[in-house]
Amino acid sequence: MGTIIRAEGLAKDYQMGEVTVHALVDASFEINEGEFVVILGPSGSGKSTLLNILGGMDRPSAGQCYMEGTEITAFDDRRATEYRRYKVGFVFQFYNLMANLTARENVELATEISEDPLDIEMIMESVGLGEREGHFPSQLSGGEQQRVSIARAIAKNPKLLLCDEPTGALDFKTGISILELLKKVNCELNMTVVVITHNADIASMGDRVIRMRSGEVIENKLNDSPIDPSEIRW
Repeated sequence: MGTIIRAEGLAKDYQMGEVTVHALVDASFEINEGEFVVILGPSGSGKSTLLNILGGMDRPSAGQCYMEGTEITAFDDRRATEYRRYKVGFVFQFYNLMANLTARENVELATEISEDPLDIEMIMESVGLGEREGHFPSQLSGGEQQRVSIARAIAKNPKLLLCDEPTGALDFKTGISILELLKKVNCELNMTVVVITHNADIASMGDRVIRMRSGEVIENKLNDSPIDPSEIRW
């Protein structure tokens, strides 16, 4: 199993008036291909800043990040756009679906900008929306909308799936079903999945757990016995 992500001394500073905010401080770690990774920390710990750098949406103030040996933090705007388009799938707490498109059409949008898209029928069935693909977002529950969001993210067949608080807007039962779906994607498609969360209970399902506090990575450990999402309670 090779290394897919290597971060070396990542730092990110923001200027807030006369105050410098150190959102990320000397973060170094590796993620292996095919791992289910949980990045855990409270609000303000630097999780989303780190995700934005891993996803090519932001550049660090210092340090480097490599994907499969290529330094993504050195990309210009054009190459960063190509990286986001072809290599990374994003799932957010709020679903960001196109309201005037059906579930299937939302997913098809992603395949149109992909070099090697997955089969739409297979994806819609695998996320449990085969019979709901003709519905508009307003006709779907929150959990169903998140499934569309996940289908859209994986349909373009990315190397890396980044999920920022994917269960944050959902009730417990629906949240567990989304975690089960993400684990299914990880196992069946051998896709590297990174879930950012403040919920410590979710960490127990990760192959790797990266803990953050005050912008720093305070722990990066492998989990010898990750549990099935159905066993998680919070």
